[in-house]
Amino acid sequence: MKQFVVQLFIAWVFLILIASCDNTRVFEEYKPIAKAGWHKDSLVVFNIPLFDTIQNHNLLVNVRNEISYKYSNLWLFIEIDQPGGPSIIDTFELSLAHPSGKWLGEGFGGLKTRQVIYRRNVYFPVSGHYTINIQHGMRDEKLMGISDIGFRVENLN
Repeated sequence: MKQFVVQLFIAWVFLILIASCDNTRVFEEYKPIAKAGWHKDSLVVFNIPLFDTIQNHNLLVNVRNEISYKYSNLWLFIEIDQPGGPSIIDTFELSLAHPSGKWLGEGFGGLKTRQVIYRRNVYFPVSGHYTINIQHGMRDEKLMGISDIGFRVENLN
């Protein structure tokens, strides 16, 4: 029994070390969505300090959805506010389920996590704080079944 506990502890430490070795991540954060639903006028806001004006980046959107989510996709309106510059506004669709109905995200139980590249090879010309505003573009007044929205910026290697 003691040997099993030691092996379990070593495996746990190894998993923590592997999970923490993410050399490309510049920023990653999740924001929870209210259990009462994501109102169509509500923004999920990320404030991102970016000071690397040399290297290009990938921008990713992360979505955690419950398996009770009634759609196979999610439309988002994404606005990037640049320091001292014009805003960039996009409409972006994420597929959350295969046409067969199988969820595309990872996870077990009632929650799936899906990470999708939103923009590749992005250059940030000005160092400073960028603001990302994300709003759902579905027809529902209150969108149910989305538990978290995340945003990730990673170095392009």
